[in-house]
Amino acid sequence: MSEKKEEFLIAHLSRYRSLVVLLSGGVDSAYLLYAARQAAGLAVKAVTAISELHPETEAVAARELAEKLGVPHSFVRTRPLESPAFVKNSPQRCYICKKQMFVDCFNAAGSLNRHLWVHGANADDSRDYRPGLQAAREMEVEAPLALAGLSKTEIRELSRKAGLSTWNKPASGCLATRIPYGTTVTRERLVLIGKAECFLHAQGFLDVRVRYHENLAKIELPEVAMADIMKPSCRRRVIEHFRRLGFLYVALDMEGYQSGRLDRPL
Repeated sequence: MSEKKEEFLIAHLSRYRSLVVLLSGGVDSAYLLYAARQAAGLAVKAVTAISELHPETEAVAARELAEKLGVPHSFVRTRPLESPAFVKNSPQRCYICKKQMFVDCFNAAGSLNRHLWVHGANADDSRDYRPGLQAAREMEVEAPLALAGLSKTEIRELSRKAGLSTWNKPASGCLATRIPYGTTVTRERLVLIGKAECFLHAQGFLDVRVRYHENLAKIELPEVAMADIMKPSCRRRVIEHFRRLGFLYVALDMEGYQSGRLDRPL
């Protein structure tokens, strides 16, 4: 089934003469860039937006992937923290951020505006609260993976078959999603969250979220990893490091990692 969807995707992309892939460095946009390279006669470029909202490692991964696939690549610096509406952190935060990101990318790209722009939203994304998808529609940025009906699981499998190193890469996402709505998004809080998650990655916990609740850091992990982080030596290292970062309290979420956890109040 996924192979048929891949055939549809490549055939759809082949209708265009040129396009620009918004490449985050994650699983979905990486596979979209690969698929675009398979489309006959299609000229492809990649653009990666960089800001405080994403770890620098994601930008590095995007550049390396584009180079490996032989696709011209450029970075565009965006500044979401200069937007009072974004910093306020309402439930429309993602919409505000994406809309400005598209505008910044279009302005920086100049002549590339003549091309079709695409992003890596997949068929599963419409099931969650993702106001950024509305921003993409308004800015006429197409989501070919969603159009082809490709789920995250299918994209991972097709990526594996294609030999993409991203096939089993844990989801990362915007660091602002770790901050509850109504709590101001600041550079200091984003840096703090990034450092906390980077430390956990170094301990071997790759699929992890650190939710920011003022003095409390709430760690979300897959259920299978909970026993490992609760081993006395590991638990002690985590607590000591988080205290050094500035958190007074450290908690482990008993429900485990769930994408979009902070959207529950909505």
